[in-house]
Amino acid sequence: MIDLRQLQALRAVHRTGSVTQAARSLGWSQPTVDYHLRNLDALIGGALLERSSRGSTLTPVGHLVLDRAQEILTLSDRALRDAREFTHMGQTRLRFGTFPTAAARLLPAIAAQLSDLSIELDAVLEEVGPLITHVNQRELDAALLYSVPGHELTFRPDIVTTEVLRDPLLLALPEGHPIASHTSISRETFLTLHSERWLLGTSLYDPMDAVVVDTFAAAGYTLEVAIRSDDFQAMLGMIAARMVIGLVAKLAIGSGHPGVVLRPIDDPNFARSVLLAAPTEGASRQPSAAVRQLAVAIRNAVAGLE
Repeated sequence: MIDLRQLQALRAVHRTGSVTQAARSLGWSQPTVDYHLRNLDALIGGALLERSSRGSTLTPVGHLVLDRAQEILTLSDRALRDAREFTHMGQTRLRFGTFPTAAARLLPAIAAQLSDLSIELDAVLEEVGPLITHVNQRELDAALLYSVPGHELTFRPDIVTTEVLRDPLLLALPEGHPIASHTSISRETFLTLHSERWLLGTSLYDPMDAVVVDTFAAAGYTLEVAIRSDDFQAMLGMIAARMVIGLVAKLAIGSGHPGVVLRPIDDPNFARSVLLAAPTEGASRQPSAAVRQLAVAIRNAVAGLE
């Protein structure tokens, strides 16, 4: 089995150009470095170094091993750092922002998992625009938000994002609508709805609404936005009453709603990317250990919906 010290020795020789300099950089004796390198040669079954009076260079197989060694040593260092951070964290509070739909479906499971790890959430429910501002200004430790194709979110360079869910957008129609019998909606069929009365969100810049507006605009149509609301149950009620039609994210769907038919749309643009955004810390360009635990809890909560 490979010993991490063997990989450290190989990396140090590559960086310094000689076994002697590698020993100095590691704070080891030269015989110790030689010992680990020769044991690694024996494991591989071939020489990893070409030695000469001018120093030592890696053989082709040495470069191959070094490439894997960099990954292994990085993961090893990160595991040790995370474990140390987590051991010394004690009770931690995270300022966490999320959009309302995700809060309703995911937040209880996320909070329960983090509570077991002594991480407490101070949750803030906002729409996407304010969440971006809060996380960019570091007023939040992390935020769960979403983007759609062609409308990428703008973050400061020190903010990293991770996709935790690809969430399809479904067409919500009243029962008995002329296309409600379709099992899925093609782009061509979708464009026939340009004269319908639509319900969109209250924000004029909501990424989800932009998918609808942009799709019709590209075909030369302007929508009639009859109602604006962010109240999901009110939206479904108005669709069931044949007042409007609209889009619904799959994440928002619970047990459904009487009188409403939901249909997938055969267009990859009709999906949103649910992202966890968080500031990085230090030279590692990684969020804090607590935020990384939050990301795990979110993925577990998403998996629990399936």
